[in-house]
Amino acid sequence: MSNARRKTPPTPLHSVSVAGVVVREDRRVLAIRRADNGTWEPPGGVLELTEAPEDGVRREVYEETGIKVQVDRLTGVYKNTSRGIVALVFRCRPEGGHERLSDEATAVEWLTADEAISRMAEVYAIRVTDALLDGAPRVRTHDGRKLTQGV
Repeated sequence: MSNARRKTPPTPLHSVSVAGVVVREDRRVLAIRRADNGTWEPPGGVLELTEAPEDGVRREVYEETGIKVQVDRLTGVYKNTSRGIVALVFRCRPEGGHERLSDEATAVEWLTADEAISRMAEVYAIRVTDALLDGAPRVRTHDGRKLTQGV
């Protein structure tokens, strides 16, 4: 049978995003309130095609908050099954810059872990929780609102 006749499912397309859970020495976490939907999240965004993940985290955090960061380690991989987005989340520490608003952030704040978790939706709060833990990166799946695996 020729390839033209075989019904091969198309290769799924995914988008890759990166986010930084930036932790100060006092254990406060950098968070933004997104301009497009008003939700609180760690800063981050879509990884550019030719960009290394760590470079993307540094760029996204700086663009959204004005804070320059040192990327320490990968803390989690999160798949949004409803949108086909795979997010790589890194723990970072601040190394310069000053908090500022951007086109993407209407608020930039240093929150305690409890404040961050209470303000963020479950799928973002777990990223903060995972980044504050030691050990191997967590791998989790969600539907855009609720965790579906890796709880």
